Amino acid sequence: MRCILVVLDGLGDRGHASLRGRTPLQAARTPNLDRLAARGMTGLYHAHRQGIALPSEIAHFLMFGYALEDFPGRGYIEAVGEGLAAAPGDVFLLARIFCVRERDERLVLEVEDPKVEEALCRRLQEEIRVYEQDGITVEFIPTRGIQGLLVLKGGALAAITDSNPITEGRPLMQVLPHAGREADPAVRRTAAVLNGYLAWSHQVLSRHPVNLGRERQGLPPLNAVGLQRAGQAQDQPTFAEKWGLTPLALATGPLYGGLARVFGMRLGNVSDTDRPDLDLESRLRQAQAASDYDFVYIHTKAPDVAAHTKDPRHKQRVIEALDRAFAYALAEIVPDQDLLLVVTADHSTNSAGAMIHSGESVPLLMLGRYTRLDAVTRFDEVSCAAGALGPVRGGELMYLILNFLDRGKLFGLRDAPVDQPFSPGPYTPLKIR
Repeated sequence: MRCILVVLDGLGDRGHASLRGRTPLQAARTPNLDRLAARGMTGLYHAHRQGIALPSEIAHFLMFGYALEDFPGRGYIEAVGEGLAAAPGDVFLLARIFCVRERDERLVLEVEDPKVEEALCRRLQEEIRVYEQDGITVEFIPTRGIQGLLVLKGGALAAITDSNPITEGRPLMQVLPHAGREADPAVRRTAAVLNGYLAWSHQVLSRHPVNLGRERQGLPPLNAVGLQRAGQAQDQPTFAEKWGLTPLALATGPLYGGLARVFGMRLGNVSDTDRPDLDLESRLRQAQAASDYDFVYIHTKAPDVAAHTKDPRHKQRVIEALDRAFAYALAEIVPDQDLLLVVTADHSTNSAGAMIHSGESVPLLMLGRYTRLDAVTRFDEVSCAAGALGPVRGGELMYLILNFLDRGKLFGLRDAPVDQPFSPGPYTPLKIR
């Protein structure tokens, strides 16, 4: 048997007065997802703990059964996704140039996401590209627009805090060691070097002719760098080693491509258009045809992007569009008894309120040869609470997938030096001659 896991990024949401207390998913007309729910087994899922708002990278890491303490950091994951060469010990941070104003000897974030043409961004980013201090080399590598990655070489460590407050009106933050790592000389040196880079880059950008001209025109200058989510490579098993399944990822973007590479998944050739329903249907078709892979991960960012507009009805319409793609799943995937279909989300993304993501559980459905049939007939955050799967947390999702693929190992059996949850494991045959 094979599994197709569909992750509808940021699908879950809060109730909204504009939708009469319902979530966008509850308000949406989703006949195909509802039919899948009526034929399968449902529940609620949270990749960590109820109420904790997760970013996609950590949600996926936990969803695929990895331990939080082994998380390498988003900076590293995006660097891998961008195809950057990561030497042992390199530290990567998400970086962007934006507008700040000096107030009371502080740099206060004024415009976090300024809309500026690519060429102008490159001119400014080139001016702050390389910096050295105390044996550590810092390099700003542009990616898209104001965004880039900061790479530290020379004995840096990633156990440091962010400088980007994200919220406009708040001051940029001093980079500090994590609690418990204050005495580590390498961590302290890393924080000091980054604080030096932030001060230096602000001075360089503030006096750049481009920014002086923008200020004369009444435009916000791009006069500071914001940093967040430091990361560094960590040793961990591949997805295939951990779960005994050969994986394929059908996803776009450096974050999801980076996750696929970190997990050792083959990354399929897919793209995004202005029709997320057709994109999703295309991925479902590819997944069904990918018979060489017994685990296919499909991702769409569309619900999350819609939620960030802070318009619940827009998110509702996007969900209704995505539902059309599941007509293909009903017609072609569900009848195949060798396929297990799993549909869920990585996290909730609230389409109102100040939080970036929110911490509510998301709906989960599983449909295959061995799943139970419960009484749920709608796929949403409230209906699925009555499902037979109950509340599912973190890596439990992967154990359930192994179970319904009929690949789970009886707990306590040991067929290999490393105890794995799948059967058969990587055993060594006994030789008698």
